[in-house]
Amino acid sequence: QVQLVESGGGLVQAGGSLRLSCAASGRTFAGYAMGWFRQAPGKEREFVSAITWAKITTDYAEFVKGRVTISRDNAKDTVYLQMNSLKPEDTAVYYCVAGATGLPNRQASTYQYWGQGTQVTVSS
Repeated sequence: QVQLVESGGGLVQAGGSLRLSCAASGRTFAGYAMGWFRQAPGKEREFVSAITWAKITTDYAEFVKGRVTISRDNAKDTVYLQMNSLKPEDTAVYYCVAGATGLPNRQASTYQYWGQGTQVTVSS
């Protein structure tokens, strides 16, 4: 059974940092892109960032560029999202994703596997 398990969410003040982790298991993820989406209350789910298996290509949504860094450890099948300079508008549930795509893709339908999500709350 494939599982993506996120951790690292929580409550932080504006300007603070969080590091999200996502551990994947249940199959080999070689060749899979992995990434993050988020969904705030009352809003649509949106792409945040993604990284290829080879770690050569990354993609970031405009609203996180310069504040967020995505990385992965293929030996551990784990992807990370380092978030700095957090803003109240970053408050959302963050979902880890994995998809059989050679390039990062901003379409949610690209990703076959989704985690349960981890809550990030940024207070002003």
